[in-house]
Amino acid sequence: MALVLFLIILAIVLGIVGVVAHGLLYLLFIGIAVLIIAVVISAVRFRHGGRSANR
Repeated sequence: MALVLFLIILAIVLGIVGVVAHGLLYLLFIGIAVLIIAVVISAVRFRHGGRSANR
């Protein structure tokens, strides 16, 4: 869960820097990609979270 939160914070920071700094628009796109990765990771963990590994 800490990894997902870190990725979301990183995506927000990269997005803000990408919007504010006019020459660094690519950081906005990197931030969007990181946010998508964080959402996918959290969805996979939530989907498999209820199952027991000992079955």
